[in-house]
Amino acid sequence: MSKTLCGVAWIALASYAMGATQYIQFGKLIDGKGKVWTNVTVAVENDRIRGVESDALPAGSEVIDLRRYTGIPGMIDAHTHMTYYWDQAPGTTPWAQSDARQSSVTVFLAQENARRTLESGVTTVRDLGSSEYADVAMRDLINRGAMVGPRMFVSGYGLSVTDRPARPGFAFPPGGTADGVAEVLRVVRQQVAAHVDVIKMYGSTGSDQDVTGFQTFTFDEIKAAADAAHGFRLKLAVHSYGPDGARDAVRAGADSIEHATDMDEQTLAEMARRGTFYVPTIDHNRYYGEYRQQFGYSEEVLARLNDYIQRNLETARRAHKAGVRFAMGSDAVFTMFGQNTRELEWFVKAGMTPEQALLAATANGAALLGMEKSLGAVAPGYFADIVAVEGDPLQDIGVVIRNVRWVMKGGKVVVDRTSVAK
Repeated sequence: MSKTLCGVAWIALASYAMGATQYIQFGKLIDGKGKVWTNVTVAVENDRIRGVESDALPAGSEVIDLRRYTGIPGMIDAHTHMTYYWDQAPGTTPWAQSDARQSSVTVFLAQENARRTLESGVTTVRDLGSSEYADVAMRDLINRGAMVGPRMFVSGYGLSVTDRPARPGFAFPPGGTADGVAEVLRVVRQQVAAHVDVIKMYGSTGSDQDVTGFQTFTFDEIKAAADAAHGFRLKLAVHSYGPDGARDAVRAGADSIEHATDMDEQTLAEMARRGTFYVPTIDHNRYYGEYRQQFGYSEEVLARLNDYIQRNLETARRAHKAGVRFAMGSDAVFTMFGQNTRELEWFVKAGMTPEQALLAATANGAALLGMEKSLGAVAPGYFADIVAVEGDPLQDIGVVIRNVRWVMKGGKVVVDRTSVAK
């Protein structure tokens, strides 16, 4: 059983019986562990890779011939918002529609975001912020096979400070609101009780058209969140548009810094020393600028976004030179899904080689998730998350952005464009 969506053959999960060994042939394979193979076969058994081989195939093997393509590991988008969905109905805007819809409806509709993410070659995401635990529901539906989508690591409510006055008749603050160390600990524990995979904290102002970066949480509050998260064996991601929240987040023990611009050399050196990941999400503001009419943003907003992009890119350039570890994050929302990997071209502009950029989307993303022994590489024992692209991504990173032809997630083919590409 299959159906075609936007020229992509979507393979119904039920049509693949698990158990038989599949052999996938590639003309070239970039394995995510520093080796480039030629004329190689990847053996897949159930949802894992059994081996990477150059030997002759056993007689009667189930073979998927992708020798005209280059194989790479399934990519990891380390910053998404999968439940931000907009149906583009005339007279609506993304934010207003999202606020007016029930979360149960959103989870169902967000399947489109999940499908488009897989089409981009992204088989795993770290989802950093949702309301009413819609992200937890979506993760669990995907894990049980009831929804087709990337493997999700979710954060539930991101922690944020009070930013509006109390309203009569509303006894409780919005989910995630925390003021002071005690409140931070309470809200972290709430997220843990909801079975999240990572803790998210908004360490500064800044989002969509707002490119300010004023620090919100104090160092002590951020450290309390980091210590609490680590006590539950979870990692802490800190949103900071500006340098101050990022500086304190690094010192406090955050595992990743999201977005930050204008970080000073001391902060960058400390990130490199500690192994703190930088997820700059440069392309995110390109998206807001390019699609500004959908959001109703003015030319003045566009100018602010473009200024932020340049500062973001320059910070990324200095961070790369300082030896900071990067992970690819799109910060995809609404109609940005399917563009998840465009961030990699910004990484090359920041001074990375195509190989380094690809590692940011594979091995580095896996390390950030604490899944470096299961994701981010095509190697024995790893999940069979494999992507076929047309061309050589080590020469042109645009190949992985525009030329994804085939995607396997957990041993199941979920996207097949090979017949369309011929």
